[in-house]
Amino acid sequence: MHIDALDLNLLRLFDAVHRTGNVSRAAKLLHLTQPAASQGLSRLRALLGDPLFVRAAGGMAPTPRADRMAGMVRSALATLEQAVGESARFDPLQSRRVFRLHLSDIGEARFLPALMAAMRARAPGVHIETEPVPPAELAAALDSGRIDLAIGFLPRLQDAVQSLPLLHDRYVVLLRAGHPFARQRRRSAAALLQDLRTLDFVAVRSHADTLRILQMAQLDGRVRLTTEHFMVLPSIVRATDLAVVMPRNIARGFAEAGGYAIVEPAFALRDFRVALHWSHRFDAEPGNAWLRALVVELFQEPAAAAGRAAPG
Repeated sequence: MHIDALDLNLLRLFDAVHRTGNVSRAAKLLHLTQPAASQGLSRLRALLGDPLFVRAAGGMAPTPRADRMAGMVRSALATLEQAVGESARFDPLQSRRVFRLHLSDIGEARFLPALMAAMRARAPGVHIETEPVPPAELAAALDSGRIDLAIGFLPRLQDAVQSLPLLHDRYVVLLRAGHPFARQRRRSAAALLQDLRTLDFVAVRSHADTLRILQMAQLDGRVRLTTEHFMVLPSIVRATDLAVVMPRNIARGFAEAGGYAIVEPAFALRDFRVALHWSHRFDAEPGNAWLRALVVELFQEPAAAAGRAAPG
């Protein structure tokens, strides 16, 4: 197939169906009727000689060729949108732009609720996608425009991209409410750290920093369960005597809702900084700058803005 035979709008339709997994939702995103979207998808299938999407439970599943195309099509559309939509200002009320963020699963729980509430009021047509990227690929992903912003504790990015501190946090231990360990009285932080060796822990394979904390405290031998996702941990902790090392900001949210207790051992290197990261290339890009300003407004703590360490 020659590129001259291809309508750019068919690629926009392809991208929307791949993102939503549903032709009707894709049509709604693009302000098309459902029959028009179905006809467009049929045209693209005929042009490419591939079904692209097949019916599956809950929607449409991409074929292998569609999966191979998806990243390249999305990147090309983003590049074209930036080229033709470049202006001296960004109008969030009118924009239908897609912003892509790097967040861990625990970062999604921490930042997305407040961010999406603000987006609904200030930029109702803007779409947010999260795309976790391996640490070694993050700087390149920001520079290429594959993702717009990265938020988290990402020390590897410090010198490679632009960064702005948002908040200071520290690692603590979350237990179920009423856990005997949480009720014990201890004379010192050192005694608390030593007593942790009587606990059993649950850990997350994908969160290297919490695993590092356990190893430095010589607690990795007490890990009895390893999972892939962080946000399943509170329900496990609540139902068992297992303990979990997690950021204090997240642990406090669970504890405030009830059913949990927090202890704060003097872990080595327990304090860390969560920062906002973006590419030098997009520093002056209006949309990127608007989203950065919103993130800072919503999440930056005064101590982080002043460059001070948070109090213990």
